[in-house]
Amino acid sequence: MYMLNVKYNEKKTNKALEILYSDRKNHFRELSESLLSEKAIRAIPYWREFVLNFCLDVEDSFLSWTEKSSLSPVSPQKSLVILRQLGKNKKSMNQIAKLLNMSYDMALEFKEIYKRLA
Repeated sequence: MYMLNVKYNEKKTNKALEILYSDRKNHFRELSESLLSEKAIRAIPYWREFVLNFCLDVEDSFLSWTEKSSLSPVSPQKSLVILRQLGKNKKSMNQIAKLLNMSYDMALEFKEIYKRLA
């Protein structure tokens, strides 16, 4: 599993990711198109995990932006990377905000699914 093993059990993570992906295929597609090139999507076998990790990073950054968690030494750089990744080829803040909201919601939904799995 692509980097999700640090906090999460692999079997539960795989199941939660499958459930989330089945419900949010379009969201995964839209985010992957923003974050990765078409060539990279085909080359990276764990692109869904990559997108989920990005979503979890957005949620983690949101907690520091809203002062619900303390800043880490990499928080400013992480936030800038998130905005730069989502901002590629966008013409308005609304497009970036839509992707931020989508990422945040997917992270929360993944955590809820994960928590409910036995």
